[in-house]
Amino acid sequence: MSIWGKIAGAGVGLAVGGPLGALLGAVAGHFVIDRALGDDEVVFTVALIALSAKMAMADGEVTEDEIRAFDQVLHVPPSERGNVNRLYRIAQQDVAGFEAYAGQIARVYRDKPGTLEDVLDALFHIAKADNYVHPAEIEYLRAVAEIFGFSEVEFARIRASHLGTKCLDPFLVLGITPDISNEDLKKAYRRLVRENHPDTLIARGVPEELVSIASDKLAAINVAYEKIVKARGLQERA
Repeated sequence: MSIWGKIAGAGVGLAVGGPLGALLGAVAGHFVIDRALGDDEVVFTVALIALSAKMAMADGEVTEDEIRAFDQVLHVPPSERGNVNRLYRIAQQDVAGFEAYAGQIARVYRDKPGTLEDVLDALFHIAKADNYVHPAEIEYLRAVAEIFGFSEVEFARIRASHLGTKCLDPFLVLGITPDISNEDLKKAYRRLVRENHPDTLIARGVPEELVSIASDKLAAINVAYEKIVKARGLQERA
């Protein structure tokens, strides 16, 4: 069953609890029991919809490019567009702040920092769709990252990996310092490539519909590594 089939039936067959469960309950038209979350793909996708809705309120507008990016990463089929739109609107209107959604996601994935980073990656992808990330969006993403447990240094690395060629510091993209040894440089590069491989993302519970955005991040990682290799006069790749 696709992720959208699961979400369509989640209000009846899956009690996720918390603010995310309340969203599903509102769409399904009935109260959702407060119980442990049970399906990573459903949780991930509903969380992304909710946090995207709250992010749209950060700068006060949603551009057509951002809507297209949202559709791109979620591949919303026409048959489920109504449900997704309802989830989105309810999340925007919910008196609960984004902190409630981010906090629930952080608890669900407390032992899976890679999955939490995947959520941030998807949000960055949507935010930068119009080629301009509003300062209010950056502050929103920084606050979400903090709730997720990422340090300021880690957030800087994640942010840099989404700036592509606009980022002048390849070390920041790789999350390393300029004094790193050549051997440790290769290890850091290999780790980032491995963590952002499509198979790894799917294994972390990221829906297949969202895996495509990893290509942009991998491209930035590769460019950063190649810059350092060239500057150091290294010939071999990792």
